[in-house]
Amino acid sequence: MERARPYDTSEPDTLGSVLSKLFALRGYGRPQAGRVLQELWTSAAEPALLAQTKVLSLKNGVLQVGVSNSALLSELAAFRKMELLEILRKSPAGAKIRDLKFKLRGDLKTR
Repeated sequence: MERARPYDTSEPDTLGSVLSKLFALRGYGRPQAGRVLQELWTSAAEPALLAQTKVLSLKNGVLQVGVSNSALLSELAAFRKMELLEILRKSPAGAKIRDLKFKLRGDLKTR
């Protein structure tokens, strides 16, 4: 009776594929993507908004933006969201953005 082996006996992965998986897992490619998103937000929002907001992430086509106070969050979500979304989508880098979400971030108040 042959015993099942507790480990994989197939060929080992190549170094390139292991490094690719590691980089994706650790997010080493994300700083550049974050920089592109921040530049995109900078081009869409006016300077007064930039001082009180920060791009947080892009997940499943939803750009998440941190906002320093609740009044600004309400204004952006209710009145400015569609305008900002249109501006963002005009850029080739913003074509994948399908929605904007604003999150209250108290740590942005000191900026």
